[in-house]
Amino acid sequence: MCGQGTRFKLDFDKQKLHLFLVGDNSHPKIKEIHDFLEKLSIKIKEAGYVPKTDFVLHDVEEEQKEHNLTYHSDKLAIAFGIMSTPPGTLIKVCKNLRTCGDCHSAIKFISNIEK
Repeated sequence: MCGQGTRFKLDFDKQKLHLFLVGDNSHPKIKEIHDFLEKLSIKIKEAGYVPKTDFVLHDVEEEQKEHNLTYHSDKLAIAFGIMSTPPGTLIKVCKNLRTCGDCHSAIKFISNIEK
């Protein structure tokens, strides 16, 4: 399950590891990552992706649930990898917890869009 404290290491250049945490804004490119992820979210929704808000366990409005799902660390790491590498680059993401169902679904759509 994705949640507070989920850690990601993204190794796309064999020299640097990048760490992403849910709700953490300490990455030097976090603004660019959020902007890219917002655009990517629109693209995958146009391709048929529907956020699985049942994976948000907080008692909040549906719109807030979608917002929370958008910024899971899985998606932050993948967005950074896509925007930081040439098209077609294999991106490997390591994680310390299980990927939630929404992230799994979104990543499948992202893989089809960003080839």
